Amino acid sequence: MSAASRSPLLGLALALSVAVPALASGLLAAPAHAEPTRAEVARSVHLREDWQYLTRGIAWPASWTPDSAAFAYRRTVEGGFAFETVTLDGLTRAPSFDHARLAEGLGHVLGHEIAPLRLPFTEFSFTDAARQTIRFQIDYTPYECGLADYTCRKLSYPGRPRGFGVVRDLSVPADNTPRVSPDGALEALVEDSNLLVRAADGGEVRLRTGTGTEGNFYDPETIAWSPDSRHLMIYRVRPGYARQVLRVEAAPAGQLQPGLQTQLYPKPGDVIDQEQPVLVDVQTGAVTEIDPALFPNPYELSAPRWRRDGESAEFDYMQRGFQEAKVIAVDAATGRAHAAVTETAGTFVFGEKRFVHDVDGLGKELIWTSERDGNRHIYLVDGKSGKVARQITRGDWVVREVVRVDDAARRIWFAASGMTPNEDPYFVHYYRVDFDGRNLVALTPETANHQARFAPDMRHFVDTYSRVDAPEVTVLRRAEDGAKVAEIARGDITRLTDAGFRPPEVFTAKGRDGTSDIWGLVVRPRDYDPAKSYPVIENIYAGPHDSFVPKSFWPFGYHSGGDKVIGMQALADLGFIVVQIDGMGTANRSKAFHDVAWKNLADSGFPDRIAWHRALAARDPSYDIARVGIYGASAGGQSTLNALLFHGDFYKAGFALAGCYDNRMDKISWNEQWLGWPVDASYLAASGVEHADKLRGRLFMVVGEQDSNVDPASTMQVVDALIKADKDFDLLVVPGGEHSTGRSSGPIDYVTRRQFDFFVDALQTHGTEAAAL
Repeated sequence: MSAASRSPLLGLALALSVAVPALASGLLAAPAHAEPTRAEVARSVHLREDWQYLTRGIAWPASWTPDSAAFAYRRTVEGGFAFETVTLDGLTRAPSFDHARLAEGLGHVLGHEIAPLRLPFTEFSFTDAARQTIRFQIDYTPYECGLADYTCRKLSYPGRPRGFGVVRDLSVPADNTPRVSPDGALEALVEDSNLLVRAADGGEVRLRTGTGTEGNFYDPETIAWSPDSRHLMIYRVRPGYARQVLRVEAAPAGQLQPGLQTQLYPKPGDVIDQEQPVLVDVQTGAVTEIDPALFPNPYELSAPRWRRDGESAEFDYMQRGFQEAKVIAVDAATGRAHAAVTETAGTFVFGEKRFVHDVDGLGKELIWTSERDGNRHIYLVDGKSGKVARQITRGDWVVREVVRVDDAARRIWFAASGMTPNEDPYFVHYYRVDFDGRNLVALTPETANHQARFAPDMRHFVDTYSRVDAPEVTVLRRAEDGAKVAEIARGDITRLTDAGFRPPEVFTAKGRDGTSDIWGLVVRPRDYDPAKSYPVIENIYAGPHDSFVPKSFWPFGYHSGGDKVIGMQALADLGFIVVQIDGMGTANRSKAFHDVAWKNLADSGFPDRIAWHRALAARDPSYDIARVGIYGASAGGQSTLNALLFHGDFYKAGFALAGCYDNRMDKISWNEQWLGWPVDASYLAASGVEHADKLRGRLFMVVGEQDSNVDPASTMQVVDALIKADKDFDLLVVPGGEHSTGRSSGPIDYVTRRQFDFFVDALQTHGTEAAAL
């Protein structure tokens, strides 16, 4: 089905995108304009900074106060961004805080000056109904600021870190704060690797286990008391392999000599912590190890959760290899376990999208999401037998998130994509439905991508919606039926449009199977001339954990492009057509669409991407398919390299940043999810090291010396293999650079300029040579 037939709006966008080039059909497109000057390159490098603050009223998703009496959100204003709080009673508006004082207080903590209208976070939460304290994150680090005196502090939570969640850092003490029983009479902690239960005043010892050792210890951070204080559950842990990645810091700030950084960094195939759940009856002193027959090979176990009546507990199990997930229920009286829910897959169970809710907290019924019918849907499961009692949602569409479950009303609020006919299947809408599958109500009717934030009391929600061609509108709605209560904010992009911004074009084409629609965006130069010929550059990120082509309006994102439109526009203005595509193997479509990635990361959806390119070139003579480049970061960096290794007949030049080029070298979590366990030939099939001799075209790699997300050695091992294969390439190592260097940190302008210069040289200056490769 074409874009035009799916949606009148998208059909118009497609018609506009092909109508002008069609005027030149039958004619030989002229070459693009002359090579850009240094001034033009500099203009493109700074385009994001020049344009970012030209919008007004663009709002971000809201956050509610704990008492549901108000919500706050960020919006664009003259000079930057401001936070505003709306009180539900009367819909009165006021600044959320004194921006100047908060900037000053936060600046003291961060050690540098902060502009009041450019605070370095996009949302925050009030921690109390009085709205006197806020919390937020900056680069994944939590901070707290008091609004009485505007004193800010970096938060540090007690506890022992875990490398990617599966190997404990034993160099850091565990949080051994005594856990007091619900009745206040007892407390539990760990002493000499064993569980100790004693009187809450620290007196009489009621119980001490004797099976714990340094190599098989009871973990105090896993202690979970039953509501009736009769039992507790704790995990005994056999430590895994504490792999340390070492990174030399060649030019540390404030000193001459280099330094050495270490990081706990488990990799695929490593031995991970083995957790044995143990049930303790504090009245009888009985200690029962839960039979692991139902969870024999765990990648991870969740923290134990007790049912409301204290008669049983449960925990989630994900099998190593990600092909089976369960909820394991344990009877408190006997210690016997059964599977309350079981999910299996011949490929993978998508770990990040699991959802379970214990109805009434008694274990009798569970709400569970599953892809067992080919799309992610919601199920009601009998918690005693583990059998499906009812499929609550069904159809050729995908549940994206379960937002809230109301046990008393037996009603569910959820987000989904693809339910609305003749619409972009990635657009998120919100719905409610009863447990029996009836009374399905659409809450967000506008043809757009929606982000809803529900009040804790579930009476209202704030809906922020937009498209890439329509700025954000924020409205307050009733959660019962989606009825609009008030408009809160409406984005104004007049000044941005006056400066030359044009929204990207939406284009769809059939994928490799001839039936699946592949969706993408097209960004053309602002001085685009349909009579000329333009090299093409693809912005790629093909990680199976999500979809990536923007669906909402905010076009800025990373400075050097990343997955956002302004970065693509900056590059396009130098004489390119820049595109972004979601191919098969990415998420948020059917299970079959997603499964293409299983043990197949080298694929990156390239057969679909190339088909999409060819379909657009067939309609648009200015689209020079003989000169196609590609760029991406992280998993997108890996895909960029693989484009030149496995599809060098199509892609002529690639700019790869911080790539995970060999999945054996990368973090355990992401790679075992998609390539499985144990490590097998599928890891080699996607390896840039193993296939370096296949390189065709021009390659430029960038790596941050202190990348803590992807081991920098992943890049250097590719470099070593390319040298051994006598392949030419470019390499930029950024001293002190992190994973986001050149995109949102580090020498952004420098890396961006090098990227732009590279593509100008590879596809324009020497474009004829590239086309002939």
